[in-house]
Amino acid sequence: MVQTLRKPEIIEIARREGRVTVDRLVEYFGVTPQTIRKDLTELADSGQLERVHGGAILPSTTMNIGYMERQELNQPSKVDIARECVKHIPNDCSLFLNIGTTTEAVATELRRHTGLLVVTNNLNIANKLSHDSSVDVVVTGGDLRKSDGGLVGAVARETISRFRFDFAIVGCSALHPEGDILDFDTREVGVSQTIIGRSDKVFLVADISKFERKAPIKIAGLPEIDMFVTDDYPPAKFSEACRNYDTQLIVAKDR
Repeated sequence: MVQTLRKPEIIEIARREGRVTVDRLVEYFGVTPQTIRKDLTELADSGQLERVHGGAILPSTTMNIGYMERQELNQPSKVDIARECVKHIPNDCSLFLNIGTTTEAVATELRRHTGLLVVTNNLNIANKLSHDSSVDVVVTGGDLRKSDGGLVGAVARETISRFRFDFAIVGCSALHPEGDILDFDTREVGVSQTIIGRSDKVFLVADISKFERKAPIKIAGLPEIDMFVTDDYPPAKFSEACRNYDTQLIVAKDR
């Protein structure tokens, strides 16, 4: 396949899966690694992709990728993370689930629990749990972000401030190896910070690809996180920071 035809298909794969790897593209197109590396370099130079070790990802410095793309991205890993996370949530407790496709996976796995009060600013989570008689659901209200069903802004923060949660399950858009938890929308970040401040224990759920993405706004740091559940081993610096701040690190693939 000539380069002019390969490039659009590489972009389409990246949009569908969130990232592309040299090895997979070599097998997919039947060309040499050098050819694929050249394609990726040229796509990165034009701003259409961002090079990472072994491949490339969609550029994401200032804007998140679309909700439907995020739903499909690393979906099996999100299920593994969710199944591991809910093992640490008891019955008969209160918890908050924030905006994100990984927290939505957690909501699905919580259906086996009983006696839960779930508060959320995520309409997708409310819909998932609305027919489960064993879970009471409270929706915060707020400004509706139509792109993904998230509720943000002052009304959401005000509602959250009236509660005290046993657990908060929070996701994010990006992770920095030094321990920062990052997102794109200042309104969402403000809500997430309020959630963390009103919760006795905070669990972060995020797959390992979040270390390959960039977002500009800090939600929190590891000192505020009690448990981090992910699908693979994070960078060494991040693992060391978890130990230093007593953040329990759980890798779902080991379970």
